[in-house]
Amino acid sequence: MTRTILDIHILQNVPPSNMNRDDTGTPKSAYYGGVRRARVSSQAWKRATRQRFTELLPPEELGVRTKKVVEALAQRITAYDPGLADSAAKLAEEVLKTATNSSFEAPKRKAKNDGEGAAVAESKYLMFLSRRQLDALAELAVTASGGGDVETLRNSLKDKEQKARARSAVDTRHSIDIALFGRMVADSADLNVDAATQVAHALSVHRSDIESDYYTAVDDLNEASETGAGMIGTVDFNSATLYRYAAVDVDELQRNLGTGLKDGEPASTPAAKAVAAFLEAFITSLPTGKINTFGNHTLPSAVVVKIRDRWPLSFVGAFEEPVPKTEQGGFLRESCHRLARYVTEVERQYEIAGGPTWVFRVGEETRELAPLGDGVTLGELLDQVRNVVGERLESGA
Repeated sequence: MTRTILDIHILQNVPPSNMNRDDTGTPKSAYYGGVRRARVSSQAWKRATRQRFTELLPPEELGVRTKKVVEALAQRITAYDPGLADSAAKLAEEVLKTATNSSFEAPKRKAKNDGEGAAVAESKYLMFLSRRQLDALAELAVTASGGGDVETLRNSLKDKEQKARARSAVDTRHSIDIALFGRMVADSADLNVDAATQVAHALSVHRSDIESDYYTAVDDLNEASETGAGMIGTVDFNSATLYRYAAVDVDELQRNLGTGLKDGEPASTPAAKAVAAFLEAFITSLPTGKINTFGNHTLPSAVVVKIRDRWPLSFVGAFEEPVPKTEQGGFLRESCHRLARYVTEVERQYEIAGGPTWVFRVGEETRELAPLGDGVTLGELLDQVRNVVGERLESGA
């Protein structure tokens, strides 16, 4: 069966920064091709992508990942029926126990209290639920409790039909971020969602050394005769030209989201919309570690997007041998030369060329990438990818 796989390849210059640090405060790194490279973890960039979703998508299309899931559901129960404010937390806990087979306990740290003064229970791990799923659970809690009685709800949920309804509420109408990034429910493996997206650790295409900035802060109230700093410290940083890669299994994404969620809506619309949202969010997002210190706001210099029908394919191999700086001192021009040559060679040798390809680039240094695909702006890229994905899903290609 022919698949639809979206590959995203990005080259991005990042000035001195510390976007993603380890437990010692040092920018993360990795050895590749025998030299130390700057690295930004996939987890950090996925988090940044999810944060960008909040600017691109309405809240009802997104999920909530939190240990405070009882509190989140209690708020929706109260919104559904303000008269249940005092019992909302207990109702939420009961329905979540049935829906996820999970246990909940009061946090050891100081927690928010419900109306009775007891600490609101939390899950033992992060739970990822869509807002639509929380709304469905809230409706169930209200209707099955007979107006807010916890014992009535508990007894009602012993009924097989009601229990199945609770389980279905958390296993349907997944949000876009759950469908893309997946979900694990430790106590109910059948509620797990396989991620439709794979995101690689971003790596510098060249050797990258870590530097250290020594800084001081002056006490504003010091008199002229009081010399010295009020505080001194150091912060580690690096700079890099990064190769970033992500792949989206569009077919898996459609399975996770479902088809034609609105009356009269084409079956492909939810998945096509999610692909475009991920593409824009992944391209334009940036992890925010130490962002106030370095102000390292940059956008990619080059983006190559390909649709494949067999398997995802990263082109990080183009940079296994570290890219040397040019006579002028930059890495981007040679990186584009390496990438263009490598893509052409790999696709010819493996006979996998020919799929739709778009190139979105900035600057003369990136011109060697132009022959790889259709030149587009960001807006054109999003529109064209959305249309092609929709057509392929509708045709079953």
